[in-house]
Amino acid sequence: MAGRGTIGVTKPLNRFSSSNYPFRFPDGAPLLDVQNLTRLFIGPVSFRVADGECVAITGPSGVGKSVLMRAIVDLDPNTGDVRTATLDRAAAGAPEWRRRVGMLPAESGWWLDHVGPHFRDPEATGKLLPALNLNPEAMAWEVARLSTGERHRLALLRALEIRPEVLLLDEPTAALDQASTAAVEALLKTRLAEGLSILMVTHDPDQPRRMADRQLHLEDGRLQEVG
Repeated sequence: MAGRGTIGVTKPLNRFSSSNYPFRFPDGAPLLDVQNLTRLFIGPVSFRVADGECVAITGPSGVGKSVLMRAIVDLDPNTGDVRTATLDRAAAGAPEWRRRVGMLPAESGWWLDHVGPHFRDPEATGKLLPALNLNPEAMAWEVARLSTGERHRLALLRALEIRPEVLLLDEPTAALDQASTAAVEALLKTRLAEGLSILMVTHDPDQPRRMADRQLHLEDGRLQEVG
């Protein structure tokens, strides 16, 4: 039996073709299926995200939205069943699971002096820099030169570069101005149309309306659907 806050997906799946995101599944098949997930004061929570769907998670500060995201990608100890349409987390190694289910944390990590070496193919990914209002030469910059917003947009490109099936975004536009927020959202909408599924934490009250197919609200350890 599912725990508190069980949410299902019955809406039709998006149908698009893409060489970058070739994962297509039958109607009704969830791309991310979370069942009875428990971590610290959260849960058990159960929900599903469909192929090509964006689900927004909202809630007051400190309720554990980031904790939930980290539990899904198995960065912290947790209990429950999490799977995609093709992979069970319990049977997968951590690197493979986090390649299929990627995450952009609120604060991205940078461990080398220059931007480019953080990417698998900096030349190819660099072609997307102008689309996010980034300097076309940013791949050659030192990381220390980047602003907080530039780091976050570059980290988003790094997360997309590995071609995940599902992408978890923790406050993806919190440090951005209006123009850069619009640019990020436009890129994400393109990826959604190509079949990427997104689970997004946001404090922007208008962002779920702009981006999400559904909204879930986390409070007092319970996850409930809004609307």
